[in-house]
Amino acid sequence: MHLRKNLPNYLTYFRIAVIPALIVVYLWGHYVLKSELSACLSAALFALAGITDWLDGYAARLWKAESNIGRFLDPIADKLLVATALLLLVSDGRADLLPAIAIVCREILVSGLREFLAEIRIGVPVSKLAKFKTAAQMAAIFFLLLGTPAWLFFLGRLLLWIAAGLTLVTGYAYLKTGLRHMARDAADR
Repeated sequence: MHLRKNLPNYLTYFRIAVIPALIVVYLWGHYVLKSELSACLSAALFALAGITDWLDGYAARLWKAESNIGRFLDPIADKLLVATALLLLVSDGRADLLPAIAIVCREILVSGLREFLAEIRIGVPVSKLAKFKTAAQMAAIFFLLLGTPAWLFFLGRLLLWIAAGLTLVTGYAYLKTGLRHMARDAADR
């Protein structure tokens, strides 16, 4: 029972621990070994972390093991993982800068909005479009980490631009909701 109750948090901790491993494998392979093996390992680490993201939420709901630490760390782990991978990919020209900036800025904006809205006891559910954005973003990063063959690299870049477009649409929707509640909160004072 103890494992069931804590498994979602353990998976989140694992996802956070994958981040430095991803950095080391990516940089070591890219700059030292210059090997495609490191690209495969980087992509595998990222995919494993992505699977744990889905699995920790599923396990938490299934076993009613949701916790405050999980609610706090899960979105942080996701954003750190995505931002780290995007920085690595942009640094060596595998990903375009503009969609990466759009994705990272939106994540910061949404985090700030969620924090503000939580203080006034307003929950903002994740939209289906935001879930699709996340799926496109994760697939894009996975394909870009692999890098070869060329069609996979092209697909990764295309998906990253699609994710960035969805990022702007969903970010605007979250901002609009947040501003409406901020205006209501200001009017109540």
